Amino acid sequence: MQHIGKNIKRIREEKGLTQQSIADLIAMHRSNYSRVETGDRELSLEAVGKIAKYFNMTIDQLVNLEGEIPQEITIEDKTLVEQIKLIQELEPEEKNIIFKMVDTFLTQKKFKDFFAKNVASL
Repeated sequence: MQHIGKNIKRIREEKGLTQQSIADLIAMHRSNYSRVETGDRELSLEAVGKIAKYFNMTIDQLVNLEGEIPQEITIEDKTLVEQIKLIQELEPEEKNIIFKMVDTFLTQKKFKDFFAKNVASL
């Protein structure tokens, strides 16, 4: 797991965190933690797990980090086409949940509109 230190350092720096903050998280002296980032010291699986959780990642994602670090996605500020493309990237089960929610909201709106129209005509 030698390259994991490099991955942790990269994420830590991108998030603007200090070595001390990660060292504190895993109850390690900062100078020992510094050696983790240079690959001169290894972390316990428990420590790797804590760091992964802190970064909101799985251990596998942390160990096998490649390419750009994903940024949080906010779907609200995207165009309709981008929103649909993002939803299409989800797992089938996740897509079904989204579609069921949309169906429920649309049905509620139709009923609300129906009642508003019919009550207004009384």
